[in-house]
Amino acid sequence: MMTEAEAHIILITGIMAAGKSTIAQRLAERLPKSVHLRGDSFRRMIINGRVDMSPPPSDEAVRQLWLRYQLAIDAADAYCTAGFTVVVQDVILGADFGEFVERLKSKSKPLYAVVLAPDAEVVARREAGRGKIGYGEWTPQDMDQALRTETAQIGLWLDTSALSVDESVDQILAQLEAARI
Repeated sequence: MMTEAEAHIILITGIMAAGKSTIAQRLAERLPKSVHLRGDSFRRMIINGRVDMSPPPSDEAVRQLWLRYQLAIDAADAYCTAGFTVVVQDVILGADFGEFVERLKSKSKPLYAVVLAPDAEVVARREAGRGKIGYGEWTPQDMDQALRTETAQIGLWLDTSALSVDESVDQILAQLEAARI
């Protein structure tokens, strides 16, 4: 278990409805001095002019996505510098995952990456039971394909298909060194 003197950044990613928000929150609650930084909060702060991602993404959608990512990176760095362990959570797939990790690593903070990778059918069932709609033109299968074939296999990849939230957090904490990058 990390101590307050060992502030780290833990990146949690996966496709929509993989359990990122819930698992990141529970993980942060178990750490002694922590922040749960939801990358999507930066997207929602845009009141007028927001362009969301859709296939194929527009240049402006990609620009806004990277604005959101950079704000999350900068905020994570600031909180970590202040002595907090930061659990950063967002959908970061494909080549973006590698770039995001490199930008975070450039901040010279201890960095861990956890990729939640439940089965696409499990995600589809979770999505159907959620109060919010995450999938539009992309399906859970589309996103899962991008995750598994286009995303760098770094950090800890965790199949949470059959795990509860607490079991998932237990696995992350037990295997945290495998997540270090």
